[in-house]
Amino acid sequence: MTTTEQQNHRSRLPNPAVLVPELKDIGGALYKATGNGTIPQTTISLVQLRAGQIAGSTYLTVLHTGNLRKAGATEESITAVASWRDAPYFTDAERVALELVESVLTPIPSGERVPDELYARASQHYDDKALATLIMAIGQVCFFLPLALIGKPLPGVSPAEQWRE
Repeated sequence: MTTTEQQNHRSRLPNPAVLVPELKDIGGALYKATGNGTIPQTTISLVQLRAGQIAGSTYLTVLHTGNLRKAGATEESITAVASWRDAPYFTDAERVALELVESVLTPIPSGERVPDELYARASQHYDDKALATLIMAIGQVCFFLPLALIGKPLPGVSPAEQWRE
């Protein structure tokens, strides 16, 4: 195995929750906020999977694919997240949630990332608390995105094995 291959089989950082213990409290608070029952877990995981795909994070993509499976999503819907616009597997509410996360994470040359029209459509599917929860779900994955991209935890292994010692 080459040095590059060896480096690809371990994270760049040791466990950040050990380095910065407050991270556990922040992560726990975000998990509690998004788990308040106003948004189905499948919708939260769809949004977070799409964020991982947009950012190009294997760790987040594997993590949220697993979360979708645990939440009971079909393999067809999981596979189709990247091409959700023309896939028949999503509800209108899920589609607007996916459009919101794409709008937040995808730069556009001009105009607002989240135009009033998109917000209005989201408001048709989600009341104020649910919409705030959806926003927190997007914020939750965005909060952990730098750790995933910079720290490179190992995907698909237990949390104890994700970080180098």
